[in-house]
Amino acid sequence: MQLLHTMIRVNDMDESIKFYTESLGMKLLRKKDYPGGKFTLAFVGYGDENDNSVIELTHNWDTSSYDQGNAFGHLAIGVDGIYEKCAELKDKGVNVVRDAGPMMHGGAVIAFIEDPNGYKIELIELSGARG
Repeated sequence: MQLLHTMIRVNDMDESIKFYTESLGMKLLRKKDYPGGKFTLAFVGYGDENDNSVIELTHNWDTSSYDQGNAFGHLAIGVDGIYEKCAELKDKGVNVVRDAGPMMHGGAVIAFIEDPNGYKIELIELSGARG
């Protein structure tokens, strides 16, 4: 078995694609409108879907906002040079909600950012322990 993708619902597809591609360096792998179902799907990631897990962005045309609830936690992305990456993301206008630093109880150096929809994304220094 293989983890294929994680789906999140987005308010503005173009804004979300821009965030994941321009701010986080992912590639837009594919995008398709489904007029009969009134939704659009876009898949973004760091590599081909055959070899990598990716993120499925879903926009329902008749929905302007979503209630995220409290069950979903966050996405996680490994980075090299987390302190520099956080500074770069801040310069791009990305909301850094927890600056880079060690985990409170030991372990990896982490940071948290938000995408345009308020989803939390944990950045984890690749040279550190996995969180």
